[in-house]
Amino acid sequence: MAELEALHGERSSAVAHTRADIAAFKVRYRHEVGLLHEELDRLELALAEAELAALTGRAEPAAPPDAATAAEPSRPEPQPRYTTDVVRKLFRDVAKTIHPDLARDEAARDRRHALMIEANKAYEMGDEEQLRLILQAWERSPDAVQGTDAEAMRLRLVRRIEQLEEQLELLAGDQAALQESPMWQLKKMVDEEAARGKDLIKDMVRRLKRDILVATNRLDALRPPE
Repeated sequence: MAELEALHGERSSAVAHTRADIAAFKVRYRHEVGLLHEELDRLELALAEAELAALTGRAEPAAPPDAATAAEPSRPEPQPRYTTDVVRKLFRDVAKTIHPDLARDEAARDRRHALMIEANKAYEMGDEEQLRLILQAWERSPDAVQGTDAEAMRLRLVRRIEQLEEQLELLAGDQAALQESPMWQLKKMVDEEAARGKDLIKDMVRRLKRDILVATNRLDALRPPE
């Protein structure tokens, strides 16, 4: 179990590190490249409309809005709360069974707290199936075993080993999914080029600025003289 605990800590740290790397790269990419892509998309849309107007003889469409004045995307509607008598009873059963105050030690308290967070989310969405899964997972967990005799200690150990093995598989899947994501693949490409002394982000910015200048000049040429 000690070996599995150590491996679990290593994989958890690796997944957290990968997530942090992706988040930091996403911020950099958005700031340096993403905004330029958006500006170019607006210019290309304005160009298409101007060319259509020139062909049909219609009035020139309005110039594309600046990034600062572009309309903000609509905010997502808040998720509704779905509650039924069954969901309420299930949530009470879960809370009564796994409440962190019932933990024997700090590690068990942390595990109970994580489950309560999941249970609260499931309750807010009225997810009866998820609440049942949480309760079933708890009943199979080592913390659900009562007693201090040798058999209880043995059963807790066996369950904890099984629990760690399941969690290690999930962490391996999470890491694989993160490293297959488009943003990670782009980051990997940028890092590989940087190791060769090439700044791929800088090249993207240069090409985008060139394309923006070309699109701006074309749009100006399509506008009638004042």
